[in-house]
Amino acid sequence: MVSIDLIRQSNAHISTTFPAGLVALFVGATSGIGEHSLKAFAKYFNKPRVYFIGRSQEAGNRIVSECKAINSAGEYIFIKCDITSLKRIDKVCQDIKNKETTLNLLFISAGTLANGKTEEGLHLSVAVVYYCRLRFIVNMIPLLRKASHLRRVVNAFVGAHEGPIDIRDIQSWNIPLTAYRGQHASMLTLMLEVIARSAPEVTFIHDFPGVVKSGLLRDATGIIMLLFKAYFTVVGPFVYMSGEECGDRQLFFATSSRYLSSSGVACGVPMTDGITTATATNSTVGGGVYSINSDGEPASAKVTTLLNDLRKNGTVDALCDDVETIFTAITGSKAI
Repeated sequence: MVSIDLIRQSNAHISTTFPAGLVALFVGATSGIGEHSLKAFAKYFNKPRVYFIGRSQEAGNRIVSECKAINSAGEYIFIKCDITSLKRIDKVCQDIKNKETTLNLLFISAGTLANGKTEEGLHLSVAVVYYCRLRFIVNMIPLLRKASHLRRVVNAFVGAHEGPIDIRDIQSWNIPLTAYRGQHASMLTLMLEVIARSAPEVTFIHDFPGVVKSGLLRDATGIIMLLFKAYFTVVGPFVYMSGEECGDRQLFFATSSRYLSSSGVACGVPMTDGITTATATNSTVGGGVYSINSDGEPASAKVTTLLNDLRKNGTVDALCDDVETIFTAITGSKAI
């Protein structure tokens, strides 16, 4: 376990570790985990340039003002976009590519428990937590690989909670809610491993942020979701992690050299006493892809065994084929 004290000690060295002007893209940053993490990035970095994506212009304007109050030397650019569409994601990514030659951090926390279909025919919640995340990553990997400092992708979702995958129902049209989290956690972690093979300079993190107040249930419908909302309305204030701690933890995951890329090059805040190099999803110390809990620790031995079995039984090939088919059918290309 990496204590919050050690995390904050590490974050305090960010401004002296990295040069001014680093560029970050936050996807799903107008509330909850993404907003807290964005503000932590603004707080600790010198003259950062941050693009952040969300659906609410009002929330975007508010966050720009609040980030300016935190760090007036930074540049904060809000992009209004509904990321349930792969085609819209391509447009956003191309617009950023037209302005930037490198990207230091891609941070994705977008999620929803809403049901239904996207306009492109995908299962709505799976589109947001899986296909759309992967589309952002494959589109922006070229800029991340070119960066001289901090080449990192952070996915705040349900790291370290991977479960079985029903390869017959990848989009989970008929998957029970109890199996939903584990299936999509495994799908995301395994696909990060695939992408990492062609980007050894980049660190990939899939983390579980803990219980944080967010907009995850905002668009959810149905009796079960209404019960969830009611439950967290009552219990939430007693169990939620504070926004400040959430942001500090996510920033540590995004910046500490504890999480090495598979190239082995330390590209982060140097580790201090009490912090050691993390074990990756392939059980290799410093292996480049990490599935971690809110304390920054790797998944259990049970999860590690499960992922290893999924790698051996053809599941990864099936996931790759599915993603390529979906991307090509909807956008006409594997990436832009």
